[in-house]
Amino acid sequence: MKKVYAFLADGLEEVEALMVIDLLRRTKKLDVVMVSIKDDLLVEGSHNIKIMADATIDEINFDEGDCIFLPGGIPGTPNLAACDKLTEQIKKYNEEGKLLAAICAAPSILSDLGLLKDVKATSYPSFEEQMDCKEYGGKVVRDANFITGKGLGVAIEEGLEIISYLIDEETSKQVADAIQFS
Repeated sequence: MKKVYAFLADGLEEVEALMVIDLLRRTKKLDVVMVSIKDDLLVEGSHNIKIMADATIDEINFDEGDCIFLPGGIPGTPNLAACDKLTEQIKKYNEEGKLLAAICAAPSILSDLGLLKDVKATSYPSFEEQMDCKEYGGKVVRDANFITGKGLGVAIEEGLEIISYLIDEETSKQVADAIQFS
């Protein structure tokens, strides 16, 4: 079973994180671990919603993962970007060709690490100037080992695209049908 590490930081956009995590878990074919980047499992989102992570960053084995998912939000995105252990692993995942998925402000982390120069990508529009990529724009963009999404309004599409990438198109369609998404 493929493993997805979904990283949570104080100030994250709660619904972006939970929508994608929920969809991935619905497949029953992915092991999705919600990971707090701090020592505490309790993470508080940008709208004061508290989320209990499954593990802390020091408790996981990055080598077991197949995907890193980064939700957006402010100050969640800068908090994720400031986590050296996470950014080092993002670079390693890229070198290994593992999936890196990010939504809203979070694709800017991938860009700031210099990983998007040769791929198409998108982000929340106010981050366009920070995005150093081959081609910018779109709702959800999949190119090479990257999936980037524009924001909360496309969280369902982002989750379904991750499912297509990690499992297959049929499973993605089954999840979409089960939630009445068309």
